[in-house]
Formats: sequence, C-alpha cells, structure tokens
Amino acid sequence: MKRIYVEEKWCLGCHLCEYNCAFANSGSDSMVKALKDKLIRPRILVEERNGVCFAVSCRHCTEPLCVKSCISGALSKQDGAIFIDADKCVGCYTCVLACPYGCIMPTEEGPVQKCELCMKNASGAPACVAGCPNRAIVYEER
Repeated sequence: MKRIYVEEKWCLGCHLCEYNCAFANSGSDSMVKALKDKLIRPRILVEERNGVCFAVSCRHCTEPLCVKSCISGALSKQDGAIFIDADKCVGCYTCVLACPYGCIMPTEEGPVQKCELCMKNASGAPACVAGCPNRAIVYEER
C-alpha cells in the first residue's frame, strides 16, 4: 500500500503542505475563500526539532491502535488506509490518546480529523504531496 513519507533533509518548514491539506479538505473550489482570514485545520502538521523540520501525518499503521481503541466503531481500515465515519464518532477522544504519533486531532467542525490520504477528495491523491515545493513529502510504496 502507498503511504506518505517525509524526507526530513528536504523539508524547508514552509508549511505549504498544511495549507494544501486544509484547502483540499475544505470542500471549497477557491483556496482564497477556504483559507483567507481563517484558522486552518490541516491533517498534516510541520514540526521542528533541533533545527530539523518534518511533517507529521497518519502512518496508516498495519496494526492501528486508534481503530482498536475506538469505542463507537467510527474508525475503520479499508484497503490499508484508516478512515473516520464522523456520523459514528461520539467524541470520546480515545483514538486521540491511542495514536502514538499524535495524528488524530479534535476539531470544531466534527469530533476528530486525521489524514485519509485525500482518497475522498476530488484529486484522489494527497494534496500535501502535490503542494510540497521541495518534494520533501512523497506518496509511494516502500
């Protein structure tokens, strides 16, 4: 299965992956309307530690602790990717606590959000990968 991988040595810390992610998941056809003067809520986050920048997003684990911990069955694994059924989510945040990577986040629009590899979006490919100017984020099988 293809997954998102980060090449830390190429990451500039520009946060463009975050903006592309937030836009891709906004449902809007205009980036300006979707993001201008709004607090963005991307499903990928750029962090910096000891001068090294890197993007953090769902790893779509082989044995996902988030799915196992979900008391309502809102999280499921389909074709190797982890998805959220927002209608089933009760907002207990057990999945947030269970994720060892911190990739499931509470949100104001619904109980939780996480990277779903943009499979439900029009492009069908991760927007963070397409929006990375330095190709520090790749979508490939390893």
